[in-house]
Amino acid sequence: MTDRASNFSKLARDRLLAEFSLWSADLVRMADDIRRVDSFADIYHADVADGHFSSALLLFPDLISQVRAITSKPIHVHLMVEDNVLLNQIDQFADSGADIISIHAENSNVEAGLDRILSHGLKAGVVLQLHTPVQSALAYLGRIAILTLLGTRMGIKGVGLDHTAETRLASAREAIDRIEGGQRILLAADGGIREHTVPGLRSHGADTIVMGSLAFGADNLADRIAWVHGLEGPS
Repeated sequence: MTDRASNFSKLARDRLLAEFSLWSADLVRMADDIRRVDSFADIYHADVADGHFSSALLLFPDLISQVRAITSKPIHVHLMVEDNVLLNQIDQFADSGADIISIHAENSNVEAGLDRILSHGLKAGVVLQLHTPVQSALAYLGRIAILTLLGTRMGIKGVGLDHTAETRLASAREAIDRIEGGQRILLAADGGIREHTVPGLRSHGADTIVMGSLAFGADNLADRIAWVHGLEGPS
């Protein structure tokens, strides 16, 4: 068991969160890149793909252990893996230092996966691909701390935001806001995060955006993050 989930409670509630994707860091000099941006990141996002569930092949537990050693910021592991390895991958990344682990609604063993994440004392999340209705996540809202909606095809970098992304976020925002009891669920937008798309994603309900080159490639990261923090949410 771990108390790393307490990192989640420290995240700001009054502004858009900046979630930095490690996939967009300098993979050869990742430690240097993390130290460069660490004061600006709210969360680090680690995509994990097995080459089957997703066409990509990345990132691995030993790397997350190394990241854990150089930052105190929450690490959010996004598992894009097939059912037969899901539980084992959860165990490995929990042991490697993840604070939050998200799994896909498209996995057939979602409930078992959420049970396993929570058994490690971590925060759990669910991710929806573009083709998956937002309503399919409603059954899990009582168990998760973050709901991530993909705005592009899974595992592909550099493509434009899908035209349905904003309306899907708005639907998820409405569902989350109907929950009683004060449970905090972050709504995350992942994919197609560009300077011209972020304001709309924020205004349609995003609490956090998964920033790739928009963060690691920024000419002036301080100015860019100040801009992100200043964007207004739904009216």
